[in-house]
Amino acid sequence: MKLATRLLILLAAFAAGAALAQGYPSKPVRMIVGFPAGGPADLFGRVLAQAMGPTLGQQIVVDNRAGVGGVLGMDAVAKAPPDGYVLGLNNQGSVAFAPFALSNMPYDPQKDLALITTVVKVPEVVVVHPSVPVNTLAELIAYAKANPGKVNYGSAGSGGITHLAGELLKIEAKIDIVHIPYKGAAPAVNDLLGGQVQMGVFDVPVVLPHIKAGKLKALAVTSAKRAPPLPDVPTTGELGYPKVISDNWYGLVAPAGTPPEVLKRVHAAAIAALQSPALLDQFGKVSGIAAPATPEEYAAFVAEEQVKWSAIIKAIGFKE
Repeated sequence: MKLATRLLILLAAFAAGAALAQGYPSKPVRMIVGFPAGGPADLFGRVLAQAMGPTLGQQIVVDNRAGVGGVLGMDAVAKAPPDGYVLGLNNQGSVAFAPFALSNMPYDPQKDLALITTVVKVPEVVVVHPSVPVNTLAELIAYAKANPGKVNYGSAGSGGITHLAGELLKIEAKIDIVHIPYKGAAPAVNDLLGGQVQMGVFDVPVVLPHIKAGKLKALAVTSAKRAPPLPDVPTTGELGYPKVISDNWYGLVAPAGTPPEVLKRVHAAAIAALQSPALLDQFGKVSGIAAPATPEEYAAFVAEEQVKWSAIIKAIGFKE
């Protein structure tokens, strides 16, 4: 093919993409959230959708597609037409855990999804039942080493962040604690409150009321920075465990192949939303910290998360 012909094809493609971007969006946009209505992911998705709508000039409708820890929802995004009318609110599990934990992963996050921006990070906190004779993370680690295999930690389910966060702490602190999986955070926290399990690593908003009521002791926040609702609780990094970072987080994606000009419009609307006082207030009510980023920053972050969590998943031999 002659150079002139190639240039004409490229110019035609560019013009078509620019025309699409100028007319986009001409109808409501769908945002797929891979979790049920009423949960934290749904809340973050709806607040983001509402805040992005005015900038795009169209309503963004949330579509809940729950299942397999967010994977079913993101599979629907990956297989949707790449025209900008389907977006997805992904969680870390669907891009950083599932590719290494599932025997049959239905999509490739790198190839099948266009990463737009991180949306929100939710800090987690190491908590223990008051009956455990410790008041600091160092004391917990010493206690666990003195009682190998006798300290149980509850999680919201195998393969999720509350499970892998416990395994990360277990590996870095070189302690023998036993995982007890539950079907959701609520029953896990209920058994922790009842003393059936001794500890756990949970999202701050899930256990914050119990910490304030003195029913659980908060020992460390597993984030790079202290959590605003728990300003007096040190981070794991401050306490000598800088690798024990296990924020729960969500991001915004689109199907791979979505025109770059459309992605730019979506990204601009998302960043404007994530900097708006109304959104920051809504996120803050559930301990969410807005995390706007460039697509390149988001891709680098996902790569880092995959390296970290794939090593943990491999070390414990977890597979579904």
